[in-house]
Amino acid sequence: MYSDISLNRRKPTRPLISLVPMIDVMLILLVFFMVTSTYLNLDMIPALAQSNRPVPSQAAKTETVSETLLIRIGTDGSPFHQGKDFTRDELISLLTVRLNRNPALQVIILPTGGARLQSLVTVMDIVTSAGAVNMRVIRLEARQ
Repeated sequence: MYSDISLNRRKPTRPLISLVPMIDVMLILLVFFMVTSTYLNLDMIPALAQSNRPVPSQAAKTETVSETLLIRIGTDGSPFHQGKDFTRDELISLLTVRLNRNPALQVIILPTGGARLQSLVTVMDIVTSAGAVNMRVIRLEARQ
């Protein structure tokens, strides 16, 4: 009576490949590279690329092409140019030399997010006392 009953067993399925360990490794690598990476050095980026300059007309070709000088203000309030820390006197002499060479020098001031307002005003006073008439302050904001 029991001999006619047969059990039908399913064939064992292959084990599924789990993606969880791979995702864990990728997240660990992402965190590692985020922690060990350095921030972008803004002095490496020219303030105005050659391709973005307007094409001068024939009448304007005789005029001097304006140069750009980028001054960054660090979180401690000290001005930087091309990665070098400048004192007040060094910055005045740099601006004087560059303005004597090109009176149409465009000075761009880029304060760091943690810089105090007084340090920005001090750098602006230095730039105007050196004789610059073309000065801009740039504030970078993160997109949300």
